[in-house]
Amino acid sequence: MKGKDIVITGLQSWDIPIGSNAIDIAKEFAKDNRVLYVNSPLDMMTMLRNKPTPETKRRLEVLNRRKKPLRKISQNLWVLDMPFWVWSVNGLPDGMLFDIFNKRNNRKIFSYIKKVMKQLNFSDPIHFIDNDIYRSQYSKKMLEPSLSVYYRRDNLQPFAYWKKHVQRLEPQIIRNSDIAVCNSIQLADFAKQFNNKSFDVGQGVDLSAYDPELPFDLPEELQHIPAPRIGYIGDINSLRLDPDLIHNMAKSKPEYSFVMVGNEDAVFKAHAMHSLPNVHFTGSIAKDRVPQFMAAFSICLNPQQLNEITIGNYPRKVDEYLAMGKPVIATRTKTMELFKDHVYLCDTPEEYNDAIEKALNENSVKLEKERIAFARSHSWQNSVRSIYQYMQQALN
Repeated sequence: MKGKDIVITGLQSWDIPIGSNAIDIAKEFAKDNRVLYVNSPLDMMTMLRNKPTPETKRRLEVLNRRKKPLRKISQNLWVLDMPFWVWSVNGLPDGMLFDIFNKRNNRKIFSYIKKVMKQLNFSDPIHFIDNDIYRSQYSKKMLEPSLSVYYRRDNLQPFAYWKKHVQRLEPQIIRNSDIAVCNSIQLADFAKQFNNKSFDVGQGVDLSAYDPELPFDLPEELQHIPAPRIGYIGDINSLRLDPDLIHNMAKSKPEYSFVMVGNEDAVFKAHAMHSLPNVHFTGSIAKDRVPQFMAAFSICLNPQQLNEITIGNYPRKVDEYLAMGKPVIATRTKTMELFKDHVYLCDTPEEYNDAIEKALNENSVKLEKERIAFARSHSWQNSVRSIYQYMQQALN
């Protein structure tokens, strides 16, 4: 697909310090199309309650007229920050009152987007909605795109923040969209209940920084930790990860070091694993240091809980682990079956403990090369090519 004007609205700010599907897709779209990436406006409660973060800093500067709303990122790509705030609606009771204020927010957002589109000479835009259930709920009527595409990359329904309204509103936005594209089979199966033009387009991953041939130094934080190191990198959150499983592995394998890299939630901070001498928490690290830490691991883990949140989740980190040639051990889910020829998939703590020994003993240069080749097949180019295919069918 070439020569189109595409507007992207979503949940993740362009300035988010971690990886983002929407940002990677925007960059891929912009190779052959013009793209306007819209950062969602700040709501009143976020401004009043939260300290500025890298994700909100620039939007606050735009609100205070210290920065211009529109910035050009590359030849075909612009990012728009809203020079206004919107109502905080999530705390309202579900139903008419929520809809009244949410519709006002939508009208304010899309009136301004249309003004900027006119400035950029965008016409007949394709609207790509990245899981933006509330703030893009009325976008089809207000923006009048040539094509409305809902991108379901996460199941938001179990999260406490979303529970009040999402069960009513997500089916509604899926129905109203021309097509829905999803990054796993499970997420697509859900969307098909409300729109039969719902498709699994797979997951893309930017693996340009994950090159095992690069000469990575051992991070200072790991120099006191003996090998073999069995590690996890990411958000250390008990909604997604199983702390008891990690504790069981570390207790069963005292001769190995278990390294957890990332911010811990309250459950992990209070967990008994902190008393084990072979479990190490490094805290969060900058995104550009992630490959360096992976290079220091003998095995990489994705010890997920099995729940509504994780069951259909596509774990980008597994592709990153594999791209570094690392043996990977992960909890078995329907989505993870995609990785079964290259990842040790486990259902029980006993299987995890057995897999650790297998992963260490069976590793070879041949297996490393196979893992790397498999991970690199999951490119954004391939995923976006699939998105384009369904977009074009719908336009035709």
